[in-house]
Amino acid sequence: MYNIGVYKSLIGDIIIISKNDELIYVQFKDSNIIEEDIFNKVIWYDNKVILETKKWLDSYFKGKKPKINKLKLNLRGTNFQKKVWHIIVTIPYGKTLTYKDIKMLIEQDELTKMSCQAVGQAIAKNPILIIVPCHRVIGQNGKLVGYQGGIKRKQFLLDFENDII
Repeated sequence: MYNIGVYKSLIGDIIIISKNDELIYVQFKDSNIIEEDIFNKVIWYDNKVILETKKWLDSYFKGKKPKINKLKLNLRGTNFQKKVWHIIVTIPYGKTLTYKDIKMLIEQDELTKMSCQAVGQAIAKNPILIIVPCHRVIGQNGKLVGYQGGIKRKQFLLDFENDII
């Protein structure tokens, strides 16, 4: 069974879903990444994971730079997607990496070639927005591209983080 809660943020409602005491989704309500079958197996109440995630988001939106290790994440995806997401987690507040930067980091580690597009596709499947801060990944020329929550939210989050560092 899944637990679901809603967090009211400055930039829209955020759906929080947990399973087995692990956080599996943090998505904007208007996102379509959440698997439809989950909604058929959901309990609408705030369990411990949902409450901890809401506290984390409260802290984030107050500019306090909460640590990701405060939450028990279950990043559901392929091994490649998980590698990309683990790199994203290391990007500090107010900083950015490009898709190419992430591609090069993985290529150095894996000794294999890949495309920036593959990195972008992995980022597009990030199930835990803001906490796994894919909004900190930008195009090589500094252009804001691709964000599940929309470019306006991406810009807001980057500006917000730059204001608190």
